Amino acid sequence: MEIVLIVMFFVIGLFFGSFFCVVGMRLGRNEDFIKRRSYCDSCHHSLSFLDMIPIFSYLFLRGRCRYCKQKVSPFSTFIELFTGILFAVSYYSFGFSFDLLIALLASSLFLIVLTSDLLYMIIPDSVLLFFAICFLVVRFFQGGFSLLASSLFSGAVLFLFMFCLMKLGNFLFKKESLGGGDVKLLFVIGLFLEPLVGLVAVFLGSFIALPVALFLYYRRKEPMIPYGPFLLLSALFLFFLKVTSSDILTFLADFVAFSS
Repeated sequence: MEIVLIVMFFVIGLFFGSFFCVVGMRLGRNEDFIKRRSYCDSCHHSLSFLDMIPIFSYLFLRGRCRYCKQKVSPFSTFIELFTGILFAVSYYSFGFSFDLLIALLASSLFLIVLTSDLLYMIIPDSVLLFFAICFLVVRFFQGGFSLLASSLFSGAVLFLFMFCLMKLGNFLFKKESLGGGDVKLLFVIGLFLEPLVGLVAVFLGSFIALPVALFLYYRRKEPMIPYGPFLLLSALFLFFLKVTSSDILTFLADFVAFSS
């Protein structure tokens, strides 16, 4: 039964991943993702249901549009597969619980931000507002007003930290070092991570992003990379590992004791 449920969450994730990719792309281009039907980016022909079956449509059509025969980017297929994996891991890690809802929401936010920030260097405010409300609602039902207040406090602390970090970076480098979307994103992350764990996510995200930034600068002379996906990836990693502030403090205490 457990295997069946994991597979079900994977399949559900595939379909949601297709939707998340559309949302990220449409919002990045200021297009309506609700009323307008999906279309081919090359010929703009509206796609039928058979053209949008996650993964299988791409494989059956051999990575080409059914109508104009132009090659289709495998990016959306990657997002679909990644979403399926994250949904399956979410259920495997937390079972049916409030933390499962948090994990699914955080994974969904990650995939939308990955799409919009990677392709257009944009983290839409509407996405952050929607998920912030969702996290707060889940937190309220999970632990009442006390957990709700704790989540807001954590979000505020991380927001202020990231805001100060942005101002310091702007002062030192004499140009924009972080986008406003990254600062607001950390507030949303604080709604499901404790402040200390959120700070670790900031540094972990920077550590993961550094080799990517160096590679892109070496190959394309590109000085800017989207930080939001790395920040969310590190936050998801810590959440799935169930890391707490106590774990971090214990690790630091053991490290200091070992060093001395």
